[in-house]
Amino acid sequence: MPPQAAVETLTVGQTQLLLLPERAVYVETLGALLVSDVHLGKAETFQHYGLPVPSQVNHGTLGRLEALCAQHRPGSLWILGDLFHGRVGMDDEVIDAWLKFLHRTQVSAHLILGNHDRPLEDTLTQLSVECFVEAVEVGGVLFSHEPDLDPNRLNICGHIHPCFRLSMGCDRLRLPCFHWQARQNRLTLPSFGEFTGGYDIALAAGEMAYVVAEGAVVGFGR
Repeated sequence: MPPQAAVETLTVGQTQLLLLPERAVYVETLGALLVSDVHLGKAETFQHYGLPVPSQVNHGTLGRLEALCAQHRPGSLWILGDLFHGRVGMDDEVIDAWLKFLHRTQVSAHLILGNHDRPLEDTLTQLSVECFVEAVEVGGVLFSHEPDLDPNRLNICGHIHPCFRLSMGCDRLRLPCFHWQARQNRLTLPSFGEFTGGYDIALAAGEMAYVVAEGAVVGFGR
C-alpha cells in the first residue's frame, strides 16, 4: 500500500490525533505534542559498561524533537515516560543537551514518569520538567506510560515500543508503528528515541498499525 500522505489523522470521539512520521502525536485542540520513550543517555549507559556506542544519538533525538516544536509550536510537550535511560547515562553532556533544548524551544515540558524515570525522580525535578508519578488526564484524554486498563476513556501511552512486521513477496520489513486498539480505546506510541528496541505486535480484529516508513505514516488493519 503506497503512502497517501505524510501523516495520518485518527479521530476518536471529538478528539483528533495527528500521527506524525517523526513518531510523535500532535493534539491540536490541546496544543499538545506527545512523544514517548526518548531514552536520552542510553548510549552513555552502554559506554559506561564498555560498549562503544556513539553519543551523537542524543543530539539526533533532540534535534528531531526541536524541529517538531518549531513546526507545530505546541503549548506543551508531554513525554509519556522514559525521558532518560538511567542514572549512569546522565552525564553533564546529556543533561546540558536537554537544558539547551528547553532553552531554545521555550516549550513547557511535562513528564509522566516511566519505569526508567522513576528511580531518577529526585534529579528530574531539577531539570525544568514537570514530573507526574501517576497518569494524567488532559482534556478528557488519559496520558500514561504503561497502558491503562479502563476502556471508558481514551488512553495514549508508551512503554511497549510497538513494531509491525510486513511481508511482501520475498521482502520482510520490521517498522515502528502507532498501535490503535479500538476495543481498549488506546493508542500506543512508538519509541521516539533513535537508539531503542521494539516489540512486535500482532493485530487483533478491529485494530490498526500505523506504520512509520520513508517519512510517512501508513495504516494497516484487520
